[in-house]
Amino acid sequence: MTPTDSSLAGALLDRRYRVGGLIARGGMSSVYRGVDTRLDRPVAVKIMDSRFAGDRSFVERFEREARSAARLHHPHVVAVHDQGFDTSAGVDNPRAFLVMELVDGGTLRDLLTERGRLDVPLALTITEQVLSALAAAHAAHLVHRDVKPENVLVGAMGESGGVVKVADFGLVRAAANAGSTSTSVILGTVGYLSPEQVSTGDASARSDVYSTGILLYEMLTGHVPFRGDTALSVAYRHVNEDVPRPSTVVPELPPALDDLVVRATRRDPDARPADAGAFLAELRRVRSDLGLGPVEIPRVPASGPATEPPAESDSELTVPALPAVTTSPSDAGPRGTQALPRLATPADAPPQADDVAIAPRRRPPLAVLALVVLVLLGGVGAGVWWFSSGRYVDVPSVAGMSREEAEAAVRQAGLTPVVTEERHNTTPSGTVIRTDPEGGDRALQGDEVTVVLSLGRPVVPDVRAGATVEEAERAIEAVQLEPRVSEEADEYSNEVPEGAVVTLKPKPGSQANVGDAVTIVRSKGPPPTPVPDVLGQSRDDAFKALKEAGFEPFDAGEEFAADVPAGHVVRTDPVPGSTVEEGSRVGVVVSNAVKVPSVVGRRTEQAVRILREAGFEVGGGESRGPISFVIEQSPSGGKFVEPGSTVTLSTIP
Repeated sequence: MTPTDSSLAGALLDRRYRVGGLIARGGMSSVYRGVDTRLDRPVAVKIMDSRFAGDRSFVERFEREARSAARLHHPHVVAVHDQGFDTSAGVDNPRAFLVMELVDGGTLRDLLTERGRLDVPLALTITEQVLSALAAAHAAHLVHRDVKPENVLVGAMGESGGVVKVADFGLVRAAANAGSTSTSVILGTVGYLSPEQVSTGDASARSDVYSTGILLYEMLTGHVPFRGDTALSVAYRHVNEDVPRPSTVVPELPPALDDLVVRATRRDPDARPADAGAFLAELRRVRSDLGLGPVEIPRVPASGPATEPPAESDSELTVPALPAVTTSPSDAGPRGTQALPRLATPADAPPQADDVAIAPRRRPPLAVLALVVLVLLGGVGAGVWWFSSGRYVDVPSVAGMSREEAEAAVRQAGLTPVVTEERHNTTPSGTVIRTDPEGGDRALQGDEVTVVLSLGRPVVPDVRAGATVEEAERAIEAVQLEPRVSEEADEYSNEVPEGAVVTLKPKPGSQANVGDAVTIVRSKGPPPTPVPDVLGQSRDDAFKALKEAGFEPFDAGEEFAADVPAGHVVRTDPVPGSTVEEGSRVGVVVSNAVKVPSVVGRRTEQAVRILREAGFEVGGGESRGPISFVIEQSPSGGKFVEPGSTVTLSTIP
């Protein structure tokens, strides 16, 4: 049974997750609506294709990547709740599945299909939220590897606005390492693959930066920069061509946006921002320079499950490196996750078709050879001039300088300073930490040099009592600290609603080091109420007192207590002083003891009648004459005894 089998609807995975309707379908997996029957909450269930589940290397990688993704707690990351392998269809046909947060809405692909290219404020707002999610992943040493519009979900947040969430962290890596995939084949979505993913199969945080740069290009222009008749032709263009400036398609775009996209999509990974956090800082600087703020993201209805055959989305091209021109066609558009052959370097490339079928030619005449030599010598001379005539300058070493001093030094060297800020444990606030390129490196005159300015050590932010956990997490991450949530740290509070933030530990205002953990203390609601002590009270008085304390009393039976009158409380369950939730039921047990009447001095036959009418058995008391009196009884009058007890009489005569 494959994951796209309609019989999966209604299936119960792992005795817990009920599978519902199909949401989306791809070559590697299908996504269904589902219900966690244990917690009674809606979820999304991603079921991997059965061809992966039987592969040991995939299983190990799948479990490892799922655990890594589950550790990402970020408002713009689709939460991973659980993962497993369901064997209800038989041990020979297991289903690998992920249980994720259900995001009601569509994808960025749906938004692009609906609107075409997006306006600049909306494109930057979406990119900022995508980069925020990727920055959290990169800080946790997790690389996405397949950033594309289909993996950017736009869920409902309010009456009209939406929130961006990034999905599918690590799954491409798991599939790429499966034994069913050759080591000469890589997985990714061809329109968004970085050059290094195409040429070597390697991916890093800078690869995600490249893919996000392509994503921003597509939002600004309405299409990806490289298109072709085959997936291979598109992959070759990523390796051999620079991504053009978006303004070549949309001339009215500001130059700062052009520069931002170009920096993120340079073919050399070292020339891009180091990770999503660095790219995010650059994007925010550009947006600030343009005077643009975040805008509301439109809600996007889901387009429904895909109906294309797998070849349209996750096709595998199992051709050798640098194939001949007769390769099978494949989808060359931006949508599908592709399995591509790694491209060999030009030195390894086999002869092309045009090269092997050419007849021998006559040698060129001597004059032509002389001309070629002159041209080559001219090229060498031009190269020597290019690299040695002062066009390249040394980047000055400005670490430890103030911002003003550093900017002046960089400009004096003929370079353009671009200032970014970050927290630092040892460098004082307002002092330069480093530059990129580093001091002493060579750079082309006029090139930008990133000057990283210290904001000093981070300080635990002041988060108001009653804030949401998401608000606290954003405030903590903004100062480069790591938010943590732990049930053990949660506290009772009469003032803060359950689930909201009570305080932070360490307390707000405390200095910390970059990356230190800050625990978010949540409210557990009002503290439990102690059960009042109603022992010895009458049943009615006890019930009244318990109700006034917020509990629900009920009769829990009777039992004998020698020192408690009948109908009075012997004990409660829970016992007095126990702390339980308000509104809990409290059982009340009353005494069934009866008081022995005093019959000493009475005529014997009268005493016997009184005791028997009170429910007692009588011992002794036989009349020995016409007139007999009780001179002693046991137990004595006034004692509390169990119902039906025997009272022994001593009489005269």
